[in-house]
Amino acid sequence: MRSDIIKKGMQRAPHRSLLRACGVTEEDMEKPFIGVANSFTNIVPGHIHLNELAEAVKLGISQAGGVPFEFSTMAICDGIAMNHEGMRYSLASREIVADTVESMAQAHQLDALVLIPTCDKIVPGMLMAAARLDIPSIVVTGGPMLPGKYNGETVDLINVYEAVGAVKAGKMTEDELLELEKCACPGAGSCAGLFTANTMACLTEAMGMSLPGCATSHAVSAEKRQIAHSSGRQIIELLERNITPSKIMSQKAFKNAVIVDLALGGSTNTTLHLPAIAYELEDKGVKVNLDLFQDYSIKIPHIASISPAGKHSMLDLDQAGGIPAVLKVLENELHDDAVTCTAQSLKDNIKSARVLDSTVIRPLDNPVHREGGLAILKGTLAPDGAVVKQGAIDSEMLIHEGPAQVFESEEECVKAINQGIIQEGDVVVIRYEGPKGGPGMREMLNPTAAISGMGIKSVALITDGRFSGGTRGPCIGHVSPEAAANGPIATVKNGDIIKIDIHKRRLDFEVSPVEIEERIKNAVIPERNIKGWLSRYRKLVTSADKGAILR
Repeated sequence: MRSDIIKKGMQRAPHRSLLRACGVTEEDMEKPFIGVANSFTNIVPGHIHLNELAEAVKLGISQAGGVPFEFSTMAICDGIAMNHEGMRYSLASREIVADTVESMAQAHQLDALVLIPTCDKIVPGMLMAAARLDIPSIVVTGGPMLPGKYNGETVDLINVYEAVGAVKAGKMTEDELLELEKCACPGAGSCAGLFTANTMACLTEAMGMSLPGCATSHAVSAEKRQIAHSSGRQIIELLERNITPSKIMSQKAFKNAVIVDLALGGSTNTTLHLPAIAYELEDKGVKVNLDLFQDYSIKIPHIASISPAGKHSMLDLDQAGGIPAVLKVLENELHDDAVTCTAQSLKDNIKSARVLDSTVIRPLDNPVHREGGLAILKGTLAPDGAVVKQGAIDSEMLIHEGPAQVFESEEECVKAINQGIIQEGDVVVIRYEGPKGGPGMREMLNPTAAISGMGIKSVALITDGRFSGGTRGPCIGHVSPEAAANGPIATVKNGDIIKIDIHKRRLDFEVSPVEIEERIKNAVIPERNIKGWLSRYRKLVTSADKGAILR
């Protein structure tokens, strides 16, 4: 066992003395030491219940013959960090989560890990650490929040964001907004739609890194605690059989994750996170890039319309059979011989799975859309790629042409929207919000929600930043190269005609290559007074099409 390094032999007497101070017994010294990475905090709804799950995990570990050692990681709530300086830290925090788990596991030579994340960057951060360490690991995602109810309708956080725009447009009163605010987020869990947190939980299960049913079992359910307990027990089997993350997160597993992502119409942020996790395994021959998403996007139909793309919630998806049922529908498209954390193949895991509601999880011959929920666009405006959630766009906006309205930051754009400057037919361009330019590649939920809430229909948004997993409509993000790296988006001027053709996977603007080169020479990068570790992040981070990883 790895942990023998800190507990065996005469020279380790000082180490054992410190372990005894933590309550470790003589008998425990012979058992495997299992790390429990818990991202509990009481300021993030998705994480306020994780101490309960950690207790269930630790009980399972102890019962199976291991010694659990719990430690903490950070967790940022994207919703609370939205539309201010705090959002610069969100994507960047993914690296801190990964580094924290790596540091704790290596410093204390832990034999295996149970990872307990919930929200947007914490799930991929922990998976990056698991891949990097390659010691037996299993993930217990914290589960979705129950949806709220407002005037008899199912609601979630995105309804609140959009309602702010509705109030400004005179379509809703402030008293009605307050009533919605109070009921949209009823308790613990990641926000109730298929936003980034829940998408990543679904893909974690699809890759085989969490037990069947884990992704959609809700935060407040008894099932979630049972899965946590079972995961604690299961990590000992994975350790005994030396089933490590590299054996589970194979190229086949990542392909399965991309297929499920496209079938569900998940968050565009997965095109950042899956490549970043795969990067930790590139020495094992694993590679995930935008081309992989593009290849499957044309082949895999969109079979579930979960909020924000549709009316169904994560609760509906869970009650329809969850990810096992989705996998069953997609079985012939998947690499079902992939190994999973059950120590069995994906095929074995879904033998008894079935769809319990075909209006939520639709058959392949009657999909929501014939193509996958995400599309990768390239063209003169995005030579290295951009991403859009095509499954959440009205059909009449899949092809759009209009004049650019250019803004150098999210704040400038939101101000213009509130002042009524944005008109039907415009193409809003928000730049210098990429990984380096932001820095931190902020999410643009406020402008998208404001436009939606105000009822403006035929406006497209384009950015080198990101859009929230809760975004719907013609919102194209991750434009690469970004403006701060002299990408063409830095050269767009007000009034330039931008052409979007999602059918053809194109994003272009009517400016000649010679003119683009001339404009790049004259482009001025806005000065931003960036202090602290974000200044280091800015120097090391790569572009969005590479997963915004650090090199």
